[in-house]
Amino acid sequence: MKILIIRLSSIGDIVLTTPIIRCTRKAYPDAEIHFLTKKSFVSLVEHNPHLNTIKPYEKALEKELVQQLQSESYDLVIDLHKNVRTRRLIKTLNTKSLSYNKENIRKWLFVNFKIDLLPHVHLVDRYFASLKRVNILNDNQGIDFFYSLNFQLNLSDYNLVKKEYTVITVGGTYFTKQIPVSVLLSLFKRLNDDIVLIGAGKADAKKAENLTKNTTNKRVYNLCNQLSIEQSAYLIENAKTLITSDTGLMHIAAAFDTPIEAVWGNTHPIFGMYAYRPQQSHITNHKVQLNCNPCSKLGSDKCPRGHFNCMNMQNVEQIVKN
Repeated sequence: MKILIIRLSSIGDIVLTTPIIRCTRKAYPDAEIHFLTKKSFVSLVEHNPHLNTIKPYEKALEKELVQQLQSESYDLVIDLHKNVRTRRLIKTLNTKSLSYNKENIRKWLFVNFKIDLLPHVHLVDRYFASLKRVNILNDNQGIDFFYSLNFQLNLSDYNLVKKEYTVITVGGTYFTKQIPVSVLLSLFKRLNDDIVLIGAGKADAKKAENLTKNTTNKRVYNLCNQLSIEQSAYLIENAKTLITSDTGLMHIAAAFDTPIEAVWGNTHPIFGMYAYRPQQSHITNHKVQLNCNPCSKLGSDKCPRGHFNCMNMQNVEQIVKN
């Protein structure tokens, strides 16, 4: 049997497919399982032992990719992305396919009218609900994260001691998902451990540099835009705590036992994209209750009302207390 699993992007969404990959392997131990994702995200799954092949997606080479996928003669396609592009691609394969309920109408009602008809079920569990018919069942083992075979990172190189430092993510895909500078500076004042700032890209690095210049806490270390995803994951795995907004690193952290303090901005955990850890907790979701929240199911470049109270009013004492 040959199975294709599709999730094109992005970091958090791809990480949330790992229970499906593992349980597909358990249901079909002799199957050849392929995974299709954007080329820029291949590193997230290339070390997964439950996969046989990774198919990198590049828009410019879509025609060649379709021909390659057609030649594979898949018996089953599992579409965990479910957009126009993946539906079009699957149609060309002319084989059995399964997807899931994205709950877009109910999300729209919640965002625009604050009418909550959502099932309060995690996205991963919605995935599994759609796969019962092919005997792919949830083993409740949660998220997987696999390091490359020769991966090494010494905490001592960064003057860090295992379980004696706190990791904080400074960025996020959208502004309204990011923890504001004022809140971060308040956290720095209240945390007694070493603090490691992580993030990706020049914007996160600049924000972290500004933070370190404007705090009196000399135990804040800026590692933004200096680490690979693997290195960031390892720092999180060995941290005392992770303080994070709704980011891909939050989902990676769910693979470990590190306590997670998840700080929510304009989006909402009810959408089903909170950190997934079914066998244990150690996860606290910090959410300010506002009449205008949520204002988007994804995020925005600015607060529509200008106050950004969903983040600015976060209870810093409560985040640190946990």
